[in-house]
Amino acid sequence: MNTIDILNLSTRVFRTNPLRTWLTILGIGVGIGAILFLVSFGFGLQRLMLGQISNSDSLLSLDVYSEDSSLIVLDQENLSHIKDTAGVIDVSPLATLPSQIEINDLSGSADLNAVEPSYFSLADIKVVSGRLFDDGESGKIVVTSGVLKAFGISEEDALSSVAKFKIYFSEERENDDGSKSREAKEIDMGKDFEIVGVIDDEYSSYAYAALSDFSDLGLHEFSSAKIKVESQDSVEGVRQQIQGLGFGVSAVSDSVDEVNKVFQAIQIILSLFGAVALIVSAIGMFNTMTIALLERTKEIGIMKSLGASSRDVWKLFLVESVLIGFLGGASGILIALIASSVFNFFINQLAGFLGGQQVDLFYSPMGFIVVILAFSTVVGGLTGLYPSRRAAKLNPLDALRYK
Repeated sequence: MNTIDILNLSTRVFRTNPLRTWLTILGIGVGIGAILFLVSFGFGLQRLMLGQISNSDSLLSLDVYSEDSSLIVLDQENLSHIKDTAGVIDVSPLATLPSQIEINDLSGSADLNAVEPSYFSLADIKVVSGRLFDDGESGKIVVTSGVLKAFGISEEDALSSVAKFKIYFSEERENDDGSKSREAKEIDMGKDFEIVGVIDDEYSSYAYAALSDFSDLGLHEFSSAKIKVESQDSVEGVRQQIQGLGFGVSAVSDSVDEVNKVFQAIQIILSLFGAVALIVSAIGMFNTMTIALLERTKEIGIMKSLGASSRDVWKLFLVESVLIGFLGGASGILIALIASSVFNFFINQLAGFLGGQQVDLFYSPMGFIVVILAFSTVVGGLTGLYPSRRAAKLNPLDALRYK
């Protein structure tokens, strides 16, 4: 038999037993669809989580802090050493100052973070209302929604409000006996700060202001600093050099690696759940192919009597099972895509009703879809391997006598 004849005979089952054949394909499709649906859900959650914790700049950033301020402090001199480190292209310090904030004649406690504008990009800080302040701007602050909640101010009203600060910090001084001690200070900033942006964090009360606004205070020690490196390959080398200076170092990429490991485990677990449905479907397909063999025993005897070889019969059944597996995979992909779209739609409708943000919970990489389709085709072929081999070994005379 030539290839065309084998394909024609293999597809004849769609005309002679369409209902059983399509139910078998649907069974395979449900198993494949379950795997794709669950794994796509895992991919979607992973992408959503990584999108929340990182951007291109934050993945190239390191957090530097003093592990023991009695031994080493993060001051201008050490910041200069860090900036001169090979692979470092930017250093953005942060000074956290306990403060008393006053808005609309009401006052409360809040941490005031003095930063340079580049800090926002490195820390992946975004606003839900308004904007972040830029280089050269003075008297601008960005507050959290927790500050507004404490003062009972809406986001719209906040962007037209001003705030005043009294800050508290300790300054190192040298005593008469040569020893050193710290003296607590309270300073009234004496000017208004315009609220230009709101950060989505209703559980914490803090604000960001430009570091240049505090130049008169003589700030020379910082709580931490963000370091931007040249490339992802430079992260580990820069980390080791800064640790050699005596500072603690952490990186967003560490969190990303941990998240990826967790979601890899989740995807494997979800795949196992889907594999159970696929195994049940494969058993059903094996049963279908075995029944087809019994029903077509006389047909096989006639074909062999007319000159068909055992290899032709083997190819006939194997092509039929591979074709069913392929169509089962294609239908499974379609089922998964429709199910994920419907599920995502209803989840986003519910989120919108409850005031949440709409997100895409599913992500199906094209490479994974191709692998799933190839996998279902291979499963179909393996399932039909035994029936096709058994059909090829049938004796023509025994097949013609079979009732």
